[in-house]
Amino acid sequence: MKAPIAWLWIGAFLAFSAAFMVAPAAMLAVQAFSDDDGFTLQYFAELGQYRYTTAFQHSLILSVASATVGVVAGGLLAYVLQKPAAGRFRALVTSFSAVAANFGGVPLAFSFIATLGTLGLLTTLLKSIGVDLYGLGFSLFSITGLTLVYAYFQIPLMVIVFTPAIEGMRPAWREAAATMGASNWQYWRLVGLPVLAPSLLASWILLFGNAFSAYATAYALTSGNIMLVTTEISAVLSGNVTSEPQVGAALSLGMIVVMVLVLIASQMIGRRAARWTVKS
Repeated sequence: MKAPIAWLWIGAFLAFSAAFMVAPAAMLAVQAFSDDDGFTLQYFAELGQYRYTTAFQHSLILSVASATVGVVAGGLLAYVLQKPAAGRFRALVTSFSAVAANFGGVPLAFSFIATLGTLGLLTTLLKSIGVDLYGLGFSLFSITGLTLVYAYFQIPLMVIVFTPAIEGMRPAWREAAATMGASNWQYWRLVGLPVLAPSLLASWILLFGNAFSAYATAYALTSGNIMLVTTEISAVLSGNVTSEPQVGAALSLGMIVVMVLVLIASQMIGRRAARWTVKS
């Protein structure tokens, strides 16, 4: 009786996945590759326009930058939290991370505008002591500003997903390395980082996808003035003059292709890292 029940749950999961992942992607493909006259590549040709190529460029730069910041800062923070001296601070940061990782959209945008906007609290305070952030070239309403805003939820998310990998590091490995005369740098270069490489790569992919698909925070902060793929999809689906759902479908498929390519690249790198780790 256990096997039929197991297959029942597996079938339910596959049906759920097909209904909410496969079917929408198939509908997007049909919509993007067809018009009233049948098969067409017209809508993909339109993606060569400056606004759409720029949107993909901005989205990729923002996603790579915020994911990298999240992995580096969040990874280091997760490592520090495992120190015995962290104590209650670890519980505080972990609890905050669980909240901050899910904090976004309009509230997050408003918080940063009130803090680092042109008339924000911190901006005004720094200007009163002679530090003019905007005079120095910083702008919250730019790719750099968006990266800073995204880091607010990317770093806590990295702490949450990477902490188990840090906890899995065995103290015996460090002791064995120290016994053999390895320095702290040699231990991390030859043992620690190779072991953590798959987890770091998986975390980076998660953060990249999280930033690449984000919409509400960027739109609320910049009002669509910075072209991103997600804001361009919204623009073509709800245009004040004309609506172009086929172009929106083509843009959505473009996002899917980018994510698939990133996943394939991560799988290839992960396999090489795994083989290298085993040989070492």
